[in-house]
Amino acid sequence: CALRVVRGEDVSGGARGLSERRRSRARAQGVRMDATAAPGSMASAGVAEFAATGTFNELERRVLRAMRVAFGEDVVGAAMLTAATKPEFGDYQCNAAMGLAKTLKLKPRDVATKIVEALDVAPICEAPSIAGPGFINLTLAPAFVNSRVVAALGDQDKRLGISRVAKPQKIVVDFSSPNIAKEMHVGHLRSTIIGDSLSRLLEFKGHDVLRLNHVGDWGTQFGMLIVYLREVAPHALDADVGIDLGDLVEFYKKAKARFDEDEAFQDAARREVVALQSGAEETVRGWQLLCAQSRAAFDEVYSALDVRLTERGESFYNPYLSSVITGLQEKGLAVEDGGAQCVFLEGYKNREGKPQPLIVQKSDGGFMYATTDLAAIRYRLGEDHATRVLYVTDVGQAVHFEQVFQVARRAGWLPTDGSVSLEHVPFGLVQGEDGKKFKTRSGDTVRLMDLLEEAVRIARADFEARLTEDGREETSEYIEGVARTVGIGAVKYADLKNNRVSNYRFSYAKMLALTGNTAPYMLYAYARIQGIYRKGDVDVVADAAAGRLTLCLEAPEELILAKTALRLCEVLDDLERELKPNVLCEFMFDLAQRFNQFYENCPVLGAEDSTTRASRLALCELCAQTLKLSFNLLGIKTLERL
Repeated sequence: CALRVVRGEDVSGGARGLSERRRSRARAQGVRMDATAAPGSMASAGVAEFAATGTFNELERRVLRAMRVAFGEDVVGAAMLTAATKPEFGDYQCNAAMGLAKTLKLKPRDVATKIVEALDVAPICEAPSIAGPGFINLTLAPAFVNSRVVAALGDQDKRLGISRVAKPQKIVVDFSSPNIAKEMHVGHLRSTIIGDSLSRLLEFKGHDVLRLNHVGDWGTQFGMLIVYLREVAPHALDADVGIDLGDLVEFYKKAKARFDEDEAFQDAARREVVALQSGAEETVRGWQLLCAQSRAAFDEVYSALDVRLTERGESFYNPYLSSVITGLQEKGLAVEDGGAQCVFLEGYKNREGKPQPLIVQKSDGGFMYATTDLAAIRYRLGEDHATRVLYVTDVGQAVHFEQVFQVARRAGWLPTDGSVSLEHVPFGLVQGEDGKKFKTRSGDTVRLMDLLEEAVRIARADFEARLTEDGREETSEYIEGVARTVGIGAVKYADLKNNRVSNYRFSYAKMLALTGNTAPYMLYAYARIQGIYRKGDVDVVADAAAGRLTLCLEAPEELILAKTALRLCEVLDDLERELKPNVLCEFMFDLAQRFNQFYENCPVLGAEDSTTRASRLALCELCAQTLKLSFNLLGIKTLERL
C-alpha cells in the first residue's frame, strides 16, 4: 500500500490529554454530546431540525431571514454563503454585506454587524464573527458536529443522514448510444461512464430516473448491410447461426466501400431501406437479427462496467416522425426550401448571412437525425412525463442540440413556465498520451472492451507482484476480483475526476498509480480505514442506531475530519446542480487526506480511554461509509481488504 501508514497505535499527537477537557467542557456547556441526549438538547435539535434541508441550506435560510429582519422585508440580496477557504475563517463565510452595502449606502462592516445582530445560528454554529471589511465567519459548534456524526452512522437507510429531495422529478438521462453493427469503442467511454454516474446520483437523491440508450438502429446502413450479407454471407442472417459482432463490423466496412463505388448496389440498398420501412417480413427479420447480435456485444461491455440501460433506439420513434413534420407545419415553422422541409433558425446565419435552415425532411421524403430527436422530445415529455431531460454526448454535438431545443421551444412543445428543462451535458475527448486522438498502434479506433481488459490485466499483474513481494498467498478468485475492481475502477475514476467538458489524456500508468488522486489510492484508503475499524472490534453503527453511541470529538484533526465527511450532502447538491462528477472525486480525495492527518495525530486503537477510542472508531467508520457511498455514486465497487 502506497498510503502513508503510522505504525503502532501509541503515536503521540495533539489529541493526547483531551479526554478530561472534553468531559469538563461538556459539563460546562450543559450538553450531553451523544445520541441519547434528551429532547430539546443541542444534539437532538441539531439532527431533527436540519436533516431535511442540510446544514448549508439551513444556514443560508437563516442568513436571508436575518437580512430581512435587519433591513426590512423588501431587501434585495443573496446570502452569498460559501464554504470557508481557510480553517481560520471558520467553516462557512457569508459575503452578503459587500453587495448590500452599495445598495444601502452603508459601510460593509456596519451592514455585517446588523446582520449578525439579527442572525440566530444556534445550535448549528458558535457565535458569528466579523472579519476584515465585513465578512461574516461561521464555525460549526462541536456539539452539533457530534450529533450529526451520530445521526449519519445511525441512519437505518444507510444514506448517512442525507435526505431525498422534497419534490422528486421524472428525469430522462440519454447516454451511451452506440450504433448497431458497430463495436463500442473508446468514443463511447465517457458518455457511458458519466451518464451512469449522473443517473446513480439522481436516483440516490430520490428522483424517478429513466436511463435511455438511444442506439443507432435505423437508416440507410441497414439496407446496405442486409443486401451485402445476402450476397456474400447469407448464413449471417440465419437466427440459428448468427455472426460475431467483430465479423459484422468487417462486413459493414466492405459493404460501405461497395456502396460508395457501385451505383447498382446503392439502388439495391435504398430499395432494401424502403422494404424495411414498409415492414417487409424478410428484411425486418434480418434487421432484428443484426440488432440482437450487436446488443449481445453491448451487454458484455455494460456488464463489465456495471451499467444499467433501457434500450430505446432511433427506430422506436419512426411512427412519430410524420406527426413531427405536420406539427411544425401547423405552427408555421417548417417550410419548403429546395424540395426539403426546413425550419429556419433564430440566431444562426449561413455564409450568405441568411437564416440557417434545420432540415427535418429531405426532398426524397427521408427524415433527419434532428427529426428523430424532436420526436423523442415530444415522447419523453408527453408519454414519459419527464420534467428534465439530460443528453450526455460529446461537446461536438452542442450546436445540434441547441438548434433542436430551439425548434422544440418555438413549436410550443415545452411549457413556458420553466417547469421542464432540456439540457445538453457535453464532455471533452479521450486523447492518447501524446494529446492526439486515442488509437491503437495500427491506427484503428480502440475497442472499449479491449481497453477495459487491458486495465484489468495491468491491475492483476501489479497486484500479483505485490503479493509476491509481501510473501502473501491469495486464491485466484480473490486476485481476479481485486484486478477487476481496481482495473475497471481506475478507468472510471480517471475519467470522472476530470472536468467533464475538458479533454483528458488516457494513461494506464497514471490511472493505476498507487499515489495521487487515483482509484487504486482511494480504494486502498477505504480498505485501510476498514482494517483499522475491524481491529477495534466494535459496532458503532448499531450503537448509534440504538442510541448508545457517545461521541466527544474535540481535537482539531477530529473536528476537521468530521466536518469534511459531513460535507457530502452539500457536495451532492453541487453535483446535482452542475452535473460534474469531478466535484465528488475531489471531495473524496480531500477526505482521504484529512483522514491521514487525523490518523497521524490521533491514536485510535491505542486511545487513552474507551470514550475517545469509540469516538475515533466512529470517525473511521463515518469516513469509510462516506467513501463507499461516494464510490457507489461513481459506479465503482469497493474492496474490504487489499
